[in-house]
Amino acid sequence: MFDAAIASAQPARCVPPHLPTAQALGQGRLIVIGAGKASAAMARAVEDHWAGPLSGLVVTRYGYAVPCERIEIVEAAHPVPDSAGLAAAERMLRLVQGLSADDLVLCLISGGGSSLLPLPVPGLTLEHKQAVNRALLKSGATISEMNCVRRHLSAIKGGRLAAACHPARVLTLLISDVPGDDPMDIASGPTVADPTSCADALAVIRRYGIAVPPEVSEVLASGRGESLKPGDPRLAGAEVRMIATPQMALEAAATVAREAGYSPYILGDALEGEARDVGKVLAGIALQVAERGQPVPAPCVLLSGGETTVTVRGSGRGGRNVEWLLAAGIALNGHPRIHALAGDTDGVDGQEEIAGACLAPDSLDRAWALGLRPKDRLADNDGHGFFEALGDSVITGPTLTNVNDFRALLIAAPTES
Repeated sequence: MFDAAIASAQPARCVPPHLPTAQALGQGRLIVIGAGKASAAMARAVEDHWAGPLSGLVVTRYGYAVPCERIEIVEAAHPVPDSAGLAAAERMLRLVQGLSADDLVLCLISGGGSSLLPLPVPGLTLEHKQAVNRALLKSGATISEMNCVRRHLSAIKGGRLAAACHPARVLTLLISDVPGDDPMDIASGPTVADPTSCADALAVIRRYGIAVPPEVSEVLASGRGESLKPGDPRLAGAEVRMIATPQMALEAAATVAREAGYSPYILGDALEGEARDVGKVLAGIALQVAERGQPVPAPCVLLSGGETTVTVRGSGRGGRNVEWLLAAGIALNGHPRIHALAGDTDGVDGQEEIAGACLAPDSLDRAWALGLRPKDRLADNDGHGFFEALGDSVITGPTLTNVNDFRALLIAAPTES
């Protein structure tokens, strides 16, 4: 099921149907830009299906590059940005200067773009952006709240990249990694209008007690970081298409479950909240299915997506999928008919090169035998260490796509007494 979810969002499958035709382009140029964990694979899909001339630049995460001949691929750091991302963002803005109304900019955006395009507003530095990113990742803020802050500290996000392309037309192809599939939250919306404000970003920082450099506070308090708003004439020629989403991935997984004889139930594609709380709640639902046949009978699979949050208070490495799975495992307490898997479809759970992990009925017993205390590991935000010790980590390597988290609780049928 996890493989099917990832395969459904592969750029080679979802990009070609949305490419413009040569007739629609006319005499203008095609310029390709983009950012995200899937952007290099998206660029390759463009090259494979576009026979005419094109040029461009996209930036992706280290290890996620795909060879291209006409589009330059740059690798940079994620989730904390680095100088390579900064330089790529500067070059990207220069690349789209001086275009005409006949030209078309094809913008390839996927999750991870926020960190990969870290160009700050004047008065801020890369070090400021790095400090804010680190603090946001540990704060417990939702992805929407984090990206609200990022948009208002950026010289390229919040519609600014599309504005730089004006008067050229802009077609943005999006692979969504955010709950609700809001374009302004995917890579912090470099080509779409932003209805939020600097005041909203400042409120997020205050709400979570995030310590930021005084220069950052000044940018937000003064309004100097304001983004482009709906109705801005520079965005009139911008079109956005959602080509892969978490819901599509869950539906692909549901097909696999159905073919294997398990009734699939999609509980939601945009679940949010503290990972350990969501894990406990979904485990409770799975137990009700297993023991009561409510609200649905076994055998079945409970599927969900979205992006939970880990507020890191311990010395562990975090990771929302492994934290969800460990909390669910504790609540399930070794139920003999319930198995689970949680993984990030980009292959990276938090800052680890690990997608997630699997949980079996004997996981807790095996942990105790190794001297691991599950509740202590959860309190320490050490889900990765817990499942690594069991040998139950799920490692995919770079998947070259990103449609957020995948969670599955499989409930087997009761055995005959």
